[in-house]
Amino acid sequence: MAVLDTIKAKPRRRSRSGLLLLLGPAFVAAIAYVDPGNVAANLTSGATYGYLLVWVLVAANVMAMLVQYQSAKLGVVTGKSLPEHLGQRYRTRTRRLYWAQAEIVAMATDLAEVVGGAIALHLLFSVPLPVGGLIVGIASMGLLSVQNRHGQRHFETVIIFLLVIITIGFLAGLVLSPPDPAGVAGGLIPRFEGTRSIVLAAGMLGATVMPHAIYLHSQLAKDRHPDARSTPAKLRRVIKATRIDVILALVLAGAVNIGMLLLAAATLGGVSGTDSIEGAHAAIVNSLGPVIGVVFAVGLLASGLASTSVGAYAGATIMNGLLKVRIPLQARRVASLIPAIILLSVGVDPTWALIVSQIVLSFGIPFALIPLLRLTASKEIMGEHRDGLPLRLAALVSVILIVALNALLLWLTFTGQA
Repeated sequence: MAVLDTIKAKPRRRSRSGLLLLLGPAFVAAIAYVDPGNVAANLTSGATYGYLLVWVLVAANVMAMLVQYQSAKLGVVTGKSLPEHLGQRYRTRTRRLYWAQAEIVAMATDLAEVVGGAIALHLLFSVPLPVGGLIVGIASMGLLSVQNRHGQRHFETVIIFLLVIITIGFLAGLVLSPPDPAGVAGGLIPRFEGTRSIVLAAGMLGATVMPHAIYLHSQLAKDRHPDARSTPAKLRRVIKATRIDVILALVLAGAVNIGMLLLAAATLGGVSGTDSIEGAHAAIVNSLGPVIGVVFAVGLLASGLASTSVGAYAGATIMNGLLKVRIPLQARRVASLIPAIILLSVGVDPTWALIVSQIVLSFGIPFALIPLLRLTASKEIMGEHRDGLPLRLAALVSVILIVALNALLLWLTFTGQA
């Protein structure tokens, strides 16, 4: 009996280890959910409103998990990325307009990531912000060369390593300054306090449900599993692994985001100057000590380096799919670096620039979500793997909530109330 049990257990263990080997693309996409824009939005929210907007991050993370699974499944089942599907369905002028808005989103993303990395270098080594932005850009080119030379698996390994550093950097402070359980529970009740909290909520949403990650994940999943459609059994297995990949990666990213807000609520509430990352860092050092301050800054630097590499990858994916134009990742990196360096050089407040960039991302979400929803709900495109009714309804509710929040933000902005 013992021998038989051992024989039966071996295939099960092989099955589990095989599933683990299929994981990875979602962790690359998840970097977009812990970029410096998230840091600015979450720290500002926690320092200004305490636990008030915890519910926004919880809801946004659930939405992110949903749409990243849909994006990855689209790439696995069809063998085409979301931009490639859109490029095939739209006429030339529509494709160009669609690319233009997606490019603005990608530029806003890159702005946040380079600025965040520059702030981290300034905090750690007093490097001037423009120089720090240039260093981040050059370092990210090195990360992208890993993907070019050694393939996606090695790139995933490097990104996952950086994700571990980010997690430690942003959550270490919670060990010394744990949040108030009653405050956290109260923050799960949906509500706002004035127009400023709505603006922050839109920024947090834009920083969590990232349009460029939606475009990119379908490409990552497609490239990672090129033979997924070889047999129906293999396809079902890859879809299962994709679901596990997304859940694990987004739970980790969500924990980091919520942890940042909780740290700010527990440590920075009522402290002056915490409306900037530099001020928040100084307050963290004063409250929790210089070691935690250094760990936090290292996490911010890892966030900037990893996310700007992933952002450049996403921009290249969008351009190739919509315009049928393929350019080297390094060339793409150089072109998208210029606006961030200019912004850092003219003296614009970097933290506010990060928050505004996340609001821009929020407006780009419907352009990615609505086509994704339609494609993954199509039996003609997805076959038996089309989204079920509960998933379609959940995706529809997500799109409606996001569009409604963006419309409210637009109205507040043009009426001068934001």
